[in-house]
Amino acid sequence: MTLNAELRAFFEARQKQIPARVREIMKRAGDELAESGQAVRALGVGARAPRFRLPSATGRTVALDDLLAHGPVVLVFYRGTWCPYCNIALRAMQRHHDEIIALGARLVAVSPQIPDESLSLKEKHELDFEVLSDVGSDTAKQYGLAFDLSHELAAVYDTLGFDLQRVNGGHPRTLPIPATYVIDRQGTIRWAFADADYTRRAEPEDVLRALADLRRTGTEDTADAFSCIDN
Repeated sequence: MTLNAELRAFFEARQKQIPARVREIMKRAGDELAESGQAVRALGVGARAPRFRLPSATGRTVALDDLLAHGPVVLVFYRGTWCPYCNIALRAMQRHHDEIIALGARLVAVSPQIPDESLSLKEKHELDFEVLSDVGSDTAKQYGLAFDLSHELAAVYDTLGFDLQRVNGGHPRTLPIPATYVIDRQGTIRWAFADADYTRRAEPEDVLRALADLRRTGTEDTADAFSCIDN
């Protein structure tokens, strides 16, 4: 089963558990974000990847430049531990982590949640890759991914017990559009996926193909390998 087939199955099962009024609010917010076109305007193939220095779940600072010194980077933006779709997607990336390393790349995931929450996620799902905290979403903003939840949807998340005020370090309404990037050693984005629909994510197999293409062609070729940016 592909990752997105797994996510779709989860979505359909979960819809039966959510009250109709809440489903309507979630759908309305999702439609508005899609219609805004922000996912399309986010950084894409050929753009220079904004540099970052972010705290990891284990307390050290991780810089993009340091990661790139060892090879390409697979950069995943996710919403947080509270998001079941994110957890499914990160577990899928973990299953392909050895293949990513074998292709000479490093995998790193970024969310707006505080390091303690990232550590909980890393331990719970036994993630071998770095999980970084972008509290305030400054890095997500540089990639064009950060957006603010509507007050209506933020209130729904509060009633569901997500407590984004705490887990996001005082920035409860700002989240990233889920996205995945393959960045070459020169810091250029070579493959990109961003979708305003948080129930859809980059397929790990597509990431692996992008890395294999990058290794085969080298970074001197034009950045036209693969791209999937939706709204």
